[in-house]
Amino acid sequence: MRHMGTSELETDRLILRRFTMEDAEPMYRNWASDENVTKYLTWPAHANVGVTRGVLKDWIAKYSEADFYNWCIELKEIGEPIGNLAVVSHDDATDSATMGWCMGVRWWGRGIMPEAGRAVLQYLFAEVGFNRIVAKHDVENRKSGRVMQKLSMVQEGTFRASGRNNRGVVDEVVYSILREDYEKTQAKDMQLTWRRKTREETHGR
Repeated sequence: MRHMGTSELETDRLILRRFTMEDAEPMYRNWASDENVTKYLTWPAHANVGVTRGVLKDWIAKYSEADFYNWCIELKEIGEPIGNLAVVSHDDATDSATMGWCMGVRWWGRGIMPEAGRAVLQYLFAEVGFNRIVAKHDVENRKSGRVMQKLSMVQEGTFRASGRNNRGVVDEVVYSILREDYEKTQAKDMQLTWRRKTREETHGR
């Protein structure tokens, strides 16, 4: 495995990049101050933008570390950050990592987090060399579970009273995807794209 840090990634709608101090105001406004966003998270909603600046200062300092992965999700259409996606822990002995994410309520249900997640999975598997990526969600946070399903992650089980967040001690649902699973899914997607393109070309004639 070769740690490469938080490299900039781009999708159709998003730029995934490192945070800067200029992101403090939109981060606070778009998601960090919203208790609806932080309900299932381990940190409380920020009381003021000063708290957000303090968090960003810590994150930015860690970008010098090759094994620190924390992306700012910038939506191209507004040119502002709307959430973040990070590797919250990793184990080099097993080439495994755990991902976590959050995003402003205004952008829920638009397929944005799966779009960001697919880009990060590709980077972590193909570039960094992880073999297993895990994601967990509070059993009540079904929206997060749907993101994991859209990323082709496999549900491994529900672990009772295994996590703590702003609701207290909670049951956690654990999903994972292995590199071989990802590669099979990617190959399948390529085949479907080719078949769709072929049908469109045939119909066009």
